Amino acid sequence: MSILWVILGLILLVVGGDFLVKASIALSYKLNMSKMVIGMTVVSFATSAPELLVSLQAALRDAPAIAINNVVGSNIANIGLVLGVTALIGPIAVDKSFYKLNWPIMLFFSFMLYYFLANDSMLSSTEGIILFCSLVVFIVVLIKNSKSDPETNNTKDPLATAANFKILIWLLIGATSLYFGSVWLVNGAKSLAEALGVSDAVIAVTVIAIGTSVPELAASIIAAAKQEKALSLGNLIGSNIFNIGSVLGLTSIIKSIPVTDAKILGSDIFWMIGFSAILLILILIPKVMQISRYKGLLLVLGYCLFLYFSFK
Repeated sequence: MSILWVILGLILLVVGGDFLVKASIALSYKLNMSKMVIGMTVVSFATSAPELLVSLQAALRDAPAIAINNVVGSNIANIGLVLGVTALIGPIAVDKSFYKLNWPIMLFFSFMLYYFLANDSMLSSTEGIILFCSLVVFIVVLIKNSKSDPETNNTKDPLATAANFKILIWLLIGATSLYFGSVWLVNGAKSLAEALGVSDAVIAVTVIAIGTSVPELAASIIAAAKQEKALSLGNLIGSNIFNIGSVLGLTSIIKSIPVTDAKILGSDIFWMIGFSAILLILILIPKVMQISRYKGLLLVLGYCLFLYFSFK
């Protein structure tokens, strides 16, 4: 029965995430935002909504390992699995803003999370406020930097002409699906962990993390297929930043999150930092400023290695 709840929860998260992404992109077109900003902010927040609901439900239902490792595992999946698969579909060109602002900020948030957790094995409400405020500052800087970007949006996208009423319906369907999906997924995951004899942290960093990363995977594949490279890469980097700053930030503000599984600080968070760090190395080696298919394959293989060690 626990597997059924997990599957139903994942299905609702996928449906909810898809509707929320469509509504968010349609809204961003109406606000005349650039594609990079759309990917780094609007789409990233929408695709991080499943993580937010799952982590919040987990914290409120006394499953802190799920709350933390859902984000840690999702950030690993975003780079290793989602970016890897997207690059396998077609090479991704990288803009200079990646290593000038976006990548350093992603790594900064990763190290800040590690410091807060390692300091007292707790993510307190004060630390949550710091994370969330840092996210707000990043968004403001990103929007200011984008004002000089002459790029215009692709008005041929059907979402650019979506009616306001339709966008509202998408938002309602997305929000409702995400809420019930997160409740079912957390409850099912806890029962599944007990049945398999593994910790909540293992289930969260693998099964739940992959499930909540499906919206990112869908958005990135669609963006790559449409040759919207800035939207694809921006979505993933932005999602990792939002996962820490918004998901864990807001969750810990509402309820402090203790570290209850030593594996979180012992290995999982280092995998997250490692995947973030190696991304720069892959971009700077031939072909420079491009994530080619073979680099994507390396990321996917690295993610498979992570899964192996998680269950070992």
